[in-house]
Amino acid sequence: MKLVTYELEGKQSFGAVVGNGIFDVGARNEAGCGSVLEVLQTGSLSKVEKMTSGAGSDADLADIKYLLPIPRPPKLLCIGVNYANRNEEYRDGSDLPRFPSMFFRTPGSFVGHGEDIVRPPESGQLDYEGEIVLIIGKGGRRIPRENALDHIAGMTLMNEGTLRDWIRHAKFNVTQGKNFEKSGAIGPWMVTPDETGGFDGLHLTTRVNGEVRQDDTTDSIIFDFPYLINYISTFAELEPGDVISTGTPTGAGARFDPPKWLVPGDTVEIEVPGIGVLSNGVADEKV
Repeated sequence: MKLVTYELEGKQSFGAVVGNGIFDVGARNEAGCGSVLEVLQTGSLSKVEKMTSGAGSDADLADIKYLLPIPRPPKLLCIGVNYANRNEEYRDGSDLPRFPSMFFRTPGSFVGHGEDIVRPPESGQLDYEGEIVLIIGKGGRRIPRENALDHIAGMTLMNEGTLRDWIRHAKFNVTQGKNFEKSGAIGPWMVTPDETGGFDGLHLTTRVNGEVRQDDTTDSIIFDFPYLINYISTFAELEPGDVISTGTPTGAGARFDPPKWLVPGDTVEIEVPGIGVLSNGVADEKV
């Protein structure tokens, strides 16, 4: 099942993708939920799935404005340097990390599928990072690795847009360069794990203007999904609706010589079979 949060004719709702259309769950009282977040908080995924089985569509996907699958997640956590070849990309001779690098992002630093990501006037070094995102369905603290996958409600995609010069403004801090308004994207929807056949061997590709820049699978990650959930839940109580990005493969624009920064008019596509394609243009911020 694919659940999409969207705006149509000035109204926000959510629904299940049915072919090239949407079955509007939010407009119906049967589910008792007004958002994807409420579906997860109330444990109503199976109820929504029953509602949408064999349903027709209420609107065409072509007519909607895509919003973040969960517009205001309780937590939005990002993992850095989680592909083995990405660690090698730094060319510093370091061993693989013992623990994950982590940082938080704000919801306002993202746009939905189909909307332009924004290059601010303060930097010409806007970069892309294609990532697979986990969405927590069942919360918990100190979640054992062997049970961790049961806590995932679904997945989506992220362009973890980064202002490279701004992540170097401080010695131990990447927060500034990771949180410019509308510098990244999440979407197009949340996909339940049955759509991908599980969590193993997911193949991620990032294209810029049709050119493949990133191409790898989750077989290459250093810290797998069960480990990440176990590790994060050691220090933080995970809640339904929490969003966890799982790292990007090699091939970001910063690693080319010379670097290939994003410029207005570019199109970035991030694709994982079974999840879908997250596509966004690039525009300069209007100030």
